[in-house]
Amino acid sequence: MSTRTVAQRRTEASATYDAYLAECPARQLLDRITDKWVSLAINALAAGPQRYSDLGRRLTSVSQKMLTQTLRNLERDGLVARTVTVSVPVRVDYELTELGYSLLPVMQTIKGWAETHIDEVHAARDSYDAANDQR
Repeated sequence: MSTRTVAQRRTEASATYDAYLAECPARQLLDRITDKWVSLAINALAAGPQRYSDLGRRLTSVSQKMLTQTLRNLERDGLVARTVTVSVPVRVDYELTELGYSLLPVMQTIKGWAETHIDEVHAARDSYDAANDQR
């Protein structure tokens, strides 16, 4: 029986990734990056490092708990870096990593598409609701 490293096993497994399967690591990553707060946080960090409080103000209606959870998950996944500066009060900044910047164009495109086509989506919803007697 040959011994393989974790990296070798990961490489072999990547040939069989199928995001349609719930247990697939790629599916788990898709679940993460399609979360609305993840998308908005990544887009908000496009301009460069930001303090936690600035992100909280930028992402209106996000709770402190959800923002903290989102940023921790992004940090864990290597998409965001967290920098703590000792001061009074302590300053915490977040910025996209190289991996995070590689995801940014996709997130910006999705955000732009949503902003561009929302009127068409509203019209389609209204039409559907009228045709199906939805109230």
